Amino acid sequence: MTRRAKARRVRAEEAAALVPSGGWVDYGFGLGQPDLFDRALAARASELRGVRIRNCMSLRPRAVLAADPSGESFCVLNWHFSGYDRSQHDQGLCSYIPMNFGEAPDYYRRFLDPVDVVCVKTAPQDEHGRFNFGGAVTYHKAMAERARIVVVETCASMPHVSGREESLAADEVDYVIEGDADPMPEVANPPASDVDRKVAALIAAEIEDGACLQIGIGGMPNAVCALLKDAGVRELGIHTEMLVDGMIDLYEAGVVTGARKTLDRGKMVFTFAAGSRAQYAFIDRNPEVLACPVDYTNLPHHIMQNERVVSINNTTQIDLQGQAASESAGHRHLTGTGGQLQFVRGAYASPGGKTFICLSSTYERRGQRQSRIVATLTPGNVVTTPRTDVMYVVTEYGIANLKGKSVPERARALISLAHPDFRESLEREARSLRLIPKGFC
Repeated sequence: MTRRAKARRVRAEEAAALVPSGGWVDYGFGLGQPDLFDRALAARASELRGVRIRNCMSLRPRAVLAADPSGESFCVLNWHFSGYDRSQHDQGLCSYIPMNFGEAPDYYRRFLDPVDVVCVKTAPQDEHGRFNFGGAVTYHKAMAERARIVVVETCASMPHVSGREESLAADEVDYVIEGDADPMPEVANPPASDVDRKVAALIAAEIEDGACLQIGIGGMPNAVCALLKDAGVRELGIHTEMLVDGMIDLYEAGVVTGARKTLDRGKMVFTFAAGSRAQYAFIDRNPEVLACPVDYTNLPHHIMQNERVVSINNTTQIDLQGQAASESAGHRHLTGTGGQLQFVRGAYASPGGKTFICLSSTYERRGQRQSRIVATLTPGNVVTTPRTDVMYVVTEYGIANLKGKSVPERARALISLAHPDFRESLEREARSLRLIPKGFC
């Protein structure tokens, strides 16, 4: 798309006036979603119809959803749900778009129609005249390439990052909304439970010197970081999708150096930040971090170039054949595919790589304890990681490597990881479904 030689400064209301009824708008990802533009567009709800808005992992409530509970003015489509997005989906106000996260730039460049208006939040224009994506590099460059009009909403609180495809030049931007310095939204990790710590201890024991980590969000993966600080491992690297606070703790403890990485040696590589204010301060103009587009961080042929890649992710349910359903509860959508499958495949292909799918053995539902390890997945549950890709499965009761195991062997291994109260019934179900045949020893 042709850009202006010099981006024009406008008020949020002027930028929102560029959106036509029936048009496509893209808000981008996480920290990069606009706020002033969002409120200005919401104020036009009564005059607009059928505006389609794409976004991903909203970290603040969206004004367009609050302004249009009927969905007549704005139709919101989302690549990956945050807790807020999930609540809006539960009310019928937004829909999910299935995606392997690392493929997002290719989707925009190959498959999606041009976007009428893209508006993303960036750091203020820097000394080189560029608008930095900060903690939301992800797919923003590709998205802007496919836009008829590009608007940036600057915010002085957005960290300025080093990386690849991490910014837009002035001649790639049509309009600039001079924003405020409101703090970036923070994402708190839940405190680790006893179960989290037991799972983390089993995983930490499998991590070797020089391993390169990808760690997902949640109490369990972050408990691994806490344990690794005192585990005696050295010279760990980071090549991840999401930068989490625990990784920064490991860097500051001298455990993460990146010295043994093959790809981007010495650098902590990520595509988006979501955590504490201290995390955002850490990445701001820090030459030790490298913020890259998601097709660089998440595609398996990049991941596998580092040795001993360790991928650690959560799931919500796994069946006795090893299918991991990590993004829905039946037909209720929870999160998204994200990068789980791509990191599972990339880490496995890495020389000496290991992948861990972790979960608590049970959960509470309506006051009753339920098993997360089941003979048959809940109807409607979406399989995120197929049984052929799952390597290590970890609960508080142990760890099992499913690679090379037959279906009966997998069933037996997974039953041993279930809560003791459910093992007998799981064994009976496995036999009735012929997952464990008669006479299998």
